[in-house]
Amino acid sequence: MAPSHRFRRIGFALFLTALALGCWGPPAPTAPNLADEPPAESPDGPAWFEDITDRAGVNFVHDAGDVSKYFMHQCVGSGCAIADLDGDGRPELLLLTNGGAESISANKLYRQKPDGTFEDASAGSGLDFPGLNMGVAVGDVNNDGRPDLAITRTNGTKLLLNLGGLKFADITVEAGVKNPTWGTSIAFLDFDRDGWLDLFVVNYVNYDPSWPCQSSTGARDYCAPKVFQGTASKLFRNRGAELAKRPNPKNPSAAFEDVTVASRIGEKPGPGLGVAAFDADGDGWPDVFVANDGQPNHLWINKRDGTFAEEALIRGAACTVTGESFAGMGVAIGDANNDGLIDLYVTHLASETNTLWKQAPRGRFRDVSASWGLTATRRRGTGFGTLMADFDNDGWLDLAIANGRVSRQSGGAPKPELALHWQPYGERNQVFANSGDGKFRDISHNSPALCGHHTVARGLACGDVDGDGAPDLLVNAIGEKARLLKGIAPARGHWVAARAFDPALNRDAIGAEVSVRAGGTIRTRPIGSSESFLSAGPAIAHFGLGRSDTVDSFEVIWPDGKREKFPGGPADRRVELRRGAGE
Repeated sequence: MAPSHRFRRIGFALFLTALALGCWGPPAPTAPNLADEPPAESPDGPAWFEDITDRAGVNFVHDAGDVSKYFMHQCVGSGCAIADLDGDGRPELLLLTNGGAESISANKLYRQKPDGTFEDASAGSGLDFPGLNMGVAVGDVNNDGRPDLAITRTNGTKLLLNLGGLKFADITVEAGVKNPTWGTSIAFLDFDRDGWLDLFVVNYVNYDPSWPCQSSTGARDYCAPKVFQGTASKLFRNRGAELAKRPNPKNPSAAFEDVTVASRIGEKPGPGLGVAAFDADGDGWPDVFVANDGQPNHLWINKRDGTFAEEALIRGAACTVTGESFAGMGVAIGDANNDGLIDLYVTHLASETNTLWKQAPRGRFRDVSASWGLTATRRRGTGFGTLMADFDNDGWLDLAIANGRVSRQSGGAPKPELALHWQPYGERNQVFANSGDGKFRDISHNSPALCGHHTVARGLACGDVDGDGAPDLLVNAIGEKARLLKGIAPARGHWVAARAFDPALNRDAIGAEVSVRAGGTIRTRPIGSSESFLSAGPAIAHFGLGRSDTVDSFEVIWPDGKREKFPGGPADRRVELRRGAGE
């Protein structure tokens, strides 16, 4: 064969491969006229959520700063967290704000009291600082049994050590965490499996605030990411194992080494917004998925030698089935069909459609959004925060999405529930119930507390705040009051909540996978340090069990890849799976 013909055939084969995997293909369907928003529909079933914000004593209002400047970070918003930070068994609430360094507003920390209400514990906590605060991750970086925090900002990432008693110390400089670029979502993971949590920071764009941007009608508006150059994510290796070997260490806190270059993470820039750290290829080592804004996603596969290889294209998760690089914002992970494989759900613009990538076979992902009923929804929204959780405990993971535009909407009805500046950006949130037959159904109209009003929502965290076995939601929206929503889905099934605990290293087992066998079905949940968009939830594996009132057995794949089985027992309780206590 002549060389030219041989190269043509190779090139054509590569083209067909990429087409099948989804980074070239037919154009996306024409978007609807988003100014003609469908009217709100009346509920035709019981509500799934109840707004308990005021009753619970939460009175945080997000500050976006001087909105007349149209700074890009204002429309990206801030995240939130649900986590037990003082070890009393009751989760606290953390809400971030981004009014700027000179703002009188600051982040707020709410401590949960024994009666289930919250009190403002911000003052003196070390978390009550102003600034352009973006995302949060929760993880114990020095293995002292207290969860620490990492918070991204537009001009640097903070590492905050938990001192106990809801007091935190900023150890960013001494720990060697230097990330002067605009960080967004962030995650702890033990990428080298040494028992010490490392830190992965997703970076966005090299933003120039002096650059003016306009909408399609010529009005002042927020800039699109394509205006600026994307920046690379960063990876910091925890040097805790080295500190622990030193003779008579003087209470070492934490030390990190920037391995962005050595790990090859720095080879491909973003713009990144969402992140999920989980074992994407089944080899027992944590990988990292990054949702990029208007560019192909990244799937960093851990090569088990301190380096990563970016394999989103060959594994099918770089683009949609139509070959489009949509605007990736939030990321939800979970086993949508109970086949033991973790799937990906990523939110996009309202002019696009959100994407569900189903994993099958192991390590390969396929866009199944249309066949699962997620492209023909009652309305569209620009999604940010998103998560998979079993809100009705029927044994199948549902979906929640926090919506709000990033570009000015021309026309449309007024939205008086929002401040005047944010009315052109307001949208309704969404929730989809998993039918258990490979379909999701839109029940947003039955969830007015979450979806019945216009909002510019960004942060979304999930956790069983009140301990009743039903997942609750915390929403942080731009320029609005945060909302705490109690899960009240009808006809709820049985449940079990499992904490995987390692008494030695990585105590909260960040990176583990917990499985439950009940009623002939095996359900799997990953344990992570962050979720959704800029947000974090408890390191607890929550399982809806449907009609099963007993658990046959538990299994944990620990972060170092080892497996351990534990006996089952009655449902409707919280259990601790302590490493070494199983089979």
